[in-house]
Amino acid sequence: MINAENITVNDYADVLKLLGDKTRLSILKILEQTECCVCLFADLFDISQSAISQHMRKLKDLDLVKEDPHKQWIFYSLNTDSKYYGFIKSILEQIPEVVADLKKVEADVLEMNCP
Repeated sequence: MINAENITVNDYADVLKLLGDKTRLSILKILEQTECCVCLFADLFDISQSAISQHMRKLKDLDLVKEDPHKQWIFYSLNTDSKYYGFIKSILEQIPEVVADLKKVEADVLEMNCP
């Protein structure tokens, strides 16, 4: 178990700055419920895959998400081993479920025959 005392105020500020973007916050909320690949996020948010990849890089740089390669796709999931997981989880609990978005993601995964 990570000791929260090892996390500084600056660390928390960095996480909050990252979550100040609604796309990244929505990505984490979706990843709280299911894993997803960049191509599906691009479709869901109607932005380019390169833009989503930049969001994912920032989330990965702070160890908030982890990658799981599946054939030609890389699937992302919330990193429950992150030292920030408890903090992130408490924030995500305050955000309404994204059921409609999640249903679209699940349908897209099935349609694309993603692993």
